[in-house]
Amino acid sequence: MGAAMPMFIADAALGRLVTWLRLLGYDTVYARQARAPELVRRARTEGRILLTRDTRLARRRDLPAHLLVTSDDFRVQLRQVLAAYAGCAPSRFFVRCARCNAPLESIDRAAARGSVPAYVYRTQTSFGRCPQCARIYWSATHVERMRSELRQLGLPTA
Repeated sequence: MGAAMPMFIADAALGRLVTWLRLLGYDTVYARQARAPELVRRARTEGRILLTRDTRLARRRDLPAHLLVTSDDFRVQLRQVLAAYAGCAPSRFFVRCARCNAPLESIDRAAARGSVPAYVYRTQTSFGRCPQCARIYWSATHVERMRSELRQLGLPTA
């Protein structure tokens, strides 16, 4: 049995990284509006690892578990985070809403009808829905492009 999946909280500078972590299955809060004290408080109380680009914040002695993300490039950021938590790789991708972070719920194909383009409904059999924002997800060419991006980064593609 592997290590428990880490949960993250990320500061405003890491929006694209947050989306990728969510798509990879990591529970990742994007604290876009939060100031440093709020980030630290939430990381501590929610048991999350603080991801930040703020070098001043990262030098604080009272920080809970954290990682100073050193690059502006989301690909390098993703590699850094996944290398730091390599023993905690997700077993399944595309299980969280990229927008809300909520775990996706499987829905019947019929329930997706009317909420997805007709072509998607005709060609896809498996759908997921975010219980918070109601966004519908399905596996199509965009998923393969993401897997290709992960392979180019040298990362597992589950």
